[in-house]
Amino acid sequence: MGTSHLPSTTTLANPDSDRPVAASKRTQGGVRAIAQTTGARLLIQGLNAATGILTARTLLPTGRGQLAAMTLWSLFLASLTTFGVPSSLVYFLRSRPDRRADLITSGIAMGSILGIVTGLVGAFCMPQLLHKYPLWLVRDAQWLMIVTPICSLTFIGRAILEAHSQFSASNLSQILSPLATLIALLTLLALHHLTVLSAALCYVAAIVPVALLLIRRVLPFVDRAARPTVAGCKLLLSYGIRSYWIDLLGTLSTQVDQVLVIGILTAADMGLYAVMLSLSRIASVFQTSVTSILFPKATGETVERIRELTGRAARVSLTVTACFTAMVGLLGPTLLRIFYGKDYTSAATCLRLLLAEVTISGTVFIFAQAFMALNHPGTVSLLQGFGLALTVPLMLLLIPRYGITGAALALLLSTLARLCFICIGFPVYLKLRTPDLVPKISDFHFLLRGLRRRPS
Repeated sequence: MGTSHLPSTTTLANPDSDRPVAASKRTQGGVRAIAQTTGARLLIQGLNAATGILTARTLLPTGRGQLAAMTLWSLFLASLTTFGVPSSLVYFLRSRPDRRADLITSGIAMGSILGIVTGLVGAFCMPQLLHKYPLWLVRDAQWLMIVTPICSLTFIGRAILEAHSQFSASNLSQILSPLATLIALLTLLALHHLTVLSAALCYVAAIVPVALLLIRRVLPFVDRAARPTVAGCKLLLSYGIRSYWIDLLGTLSTQVDQVLVIGILTAADMGLYAVMLSLSRIASVFQTSVTSILFPKATGETVERIRELTGRAARVSLTVTACFTAMVGLLGPTLLRIFYGKDYTSAATCLRLLLAEVTISGTVFIFAQAFMALNHPGTVSLLQGFGLALTVPLMLLLIPRYGITGAALALLLSTLARLCFICIGFPVYLKLRTPDLVPKISDFHFLLRGLRRRPS
């Protein structure tokens, strides 16, 4: 796959005595970055929850399901067609900074082309994807695909920022979208013009301020004289095609359930499921923050260092997330009644299953970062593919019988299989012991030291 140019992660250690101190400083900086990213994700999830409550109460389950059916596709299809370019940019901008100019321009060019093609194909396929929905909704969904290229480029822009440790700018770009959406929805509500279509336009148009911010923050890293090159594209694809499968599996694992629910159940069921899914995903805040920081921080470290970082990150995030999901699961029916209304309380069992799934799924993706940082993206993609392959048949079996509860159960069983496969992958493919998931007091002491340490 043309990877001979890659630095060996087993030979990057500096023999100087200052290496442990430098590694400790970098790791403590990573803790602060995780804390900052977690705060940003909490704000994002809070904004998402506010928009979800607003639309759920105003549009009721049927309208909420129609809204989900209209707005799902641009971001979903853009995520499906990255071909690993964002992950590849992070990897090579960290490990091959001498190629920065042509890698960035080549990545932007590839993202643009992929986004345009995806948008056109998605618009063409929309009548088949939404065959159970009214014609007006299908046509509006086709027009909304126009923002797909912008979605593709936002992935590229965030990858460039995160490769340069600009996590604050990346976080801000992700906050802007739900913030703009909420402001627009509140404005329409005040004017008594909040409908399914107008709400969908709010969600889609919110990508514009994000794009403007990313353009401003990415431009300083772009060499104006550089042009996309065949060599740059090949280099990105050499890693990207292998890492693409983990990106693809990540997207499918979080959204294929919605696609199947849209195709099998009614709009009202889709509305219930969309609300339960949105509420459960609040629990993923800490683990997704860890994942976004761990890959760029671990890339270039030694094998044992990567295992240490991965194990500590998995233990702390799993403990924090499990405590949160247990509390939300216990209070589920009450929370649904208070925030969303009595029409949504019947889906409490679905919510609890989704909370369990999101807790386990976050650990799977944290473990996957060790494979990515050690230049084994194809291996972890294969392992995750085996587990995810169970999702579709399980859903086709369980959704007709148990409705949205069956969809949540299928997702949970598939995620448990993915966790088993990736744990086996550590000793078999990386020749490393699987990181311990039993929390240790020292992990939380380390976390507290990192949070207290002032940035240098």
